[in-house]
Formats: sequence, C-alpha cells, structure tokens
Amino acid sequence: MKGQAYFTIFMVLLLSVNILAVPHHHKPTRRTPVSRNFQFTIGEQKSKAPQFDLCPTCYSFTGQALDILLNIILNSGVVGSCGALCGQLANKTGNKDLGVVCNLLCDYVGISEFIKFIEHADLDPIYFCELLKACKVFDNGDATITILEVHPASGQKGRTFTITFDWTTKNGTGTGEFVIEVITIDHLPVGTGQLLLPQEPGNYQVSASLSTDNSGCDPSQGPCEQWVPGTYGVKVFVCNGECGSSHPHSEIYDSKESSFNITEGAP
Repeated sequence: MKGQAYFTIFMVLLLSVNILAVPHHHKPTRRTPVSRNFQFTIGEQKSKAPQFDLCPTCYSFTGQALDILLNIILNSGVVGSCGALCGQLANKTGNKDLGVVCNLLCDYVGISEFIKFIEHADLDPIYFCELLKACKVFDNGDATITILEVHPASGQKGRTFTITFDWTTKNGTGTGEFVIEVITIDHLPVGTGQLLLPQEPGNYQVSASLSTDNSGCDPSQGPCEQWVPGTYGVKVFVCNGECGSSHPHSEIYDSKESSFNITEGAP
C-alpha cells in the first residue's frame, strides 16, 4: 500500500510539471537528426498504456536531459544525492522543471540505480525509461507497413508534401518509435521521430507534413536545406525501442521507401 501511495503521488506530481508540453518528436533519433520541417499527425491509436502513463514524460525529459546528466556524472565524479545531481541539471539548463522531473525519477529508484541507468543507456531515451520501468517492454510485438504514399508526387519548391503510411500489427507492439527520413540531393539530414506507445493488434495510420519552404531558416543555427529541383527519397521505419539501437528490446519491425519530385518555380 505504501508503494502504491507513493506511486500515485509521484504520478500526480509528474503530470503537473510543464515538461509534458514538450512535443515528443523534438528530439534527435539514433538514425537521423530531427528537422523543423516536419509536423506529425497520428491517427487513432489503441494503446495498451495505462491512464496515468509515465512513459511520455520520461521520454520527453530524457530526450532533453540524458546527455547533460551523463556529462555531469563524468565530470563531477561522485554524486552523492538526487538533489545534488538534479540541481546541477537545473542550473546548467536554466530549466527548473527538468530539475523537478529529474528529482522525482531519481528518488523513485535511488541515486545509485539512477546513475547506473544513465551510464548503461548510452543516450538511448527509450531504453533508459525501460530501465526505470517507466516505459513498458514487450518483445513479441510486430508491425508491417502496408502503404506508403507522398502527396503530391511532384510539386514546386516551397509547398508542403504529406507523407502518409498505413501499418498493421498482429501481436501488438512494445514501446518504440516511428522514424521518417528524407534523402536529400545536397545530403543534408532531414528527418523526424515520434514516440510509439505500446499498441493493441490492429490497423493504424501515421501522417507527417513536410514543408519545403526554407524562407524562415536561420543559417546561423545550421545549414539550410535548399530543396533544389530533383527526386527525393523517403524512408519510414516502425521500431520496437529506438530505431537503430543495439540495446535490448530494440528492433526495426518494418521499413518502406518511396520518393517525390521537386520542380522549378514557386508553389
């Protein structure tokens, strides 16, 4: 009863922290850096997750904080308490909410286990959250991508293309992610990832809008994709765990490829 009461309080506190407002796809995946060009639309899901699910919160927190926490541990030597570790995280990021979530997760398992999980996860946020038992593990899942389409198939630079894929699962899925990669002509990485919570057997659809308008791109923040005329490849992945990870509970369920063309002129 004591453990259950602590867990209930723990969940209420986590759900009140503003970090939950962070979109889950704003994190780099192991396969490809995230791109601001994308906006995901997820169709109806049949999640096996409980009503109070810690996994999205842990995933969002970890995507922002895991590498910083690892650096703090490596550079600070012995860290004696959750408060000391998470206080440094809040100070380095200037984000008190990250410090609050860090303290809650750390206190839940203890400082020694928390540090061990950070070191063992090797910057894999899903695996880290599975070690914390915040995300569910299911290794008998499957997924098959049945349809991948890009609309329009051809269009002028500056317009928005819609990438849609249907997928099905017979056994359900574990905690994983969707990844979309665009193979550009100038070889700049363009892609995005989205957390996939455990799903029941069934048919699903995922859609992502890809903008080829680079007028708002700031070159001081990194190279800007030019979207020169030509053929662009599209690859989509549905994965258990993080796509491309070598950790336990990780595999690529399925992948599929397509393409679209960008032509000369304004949209």
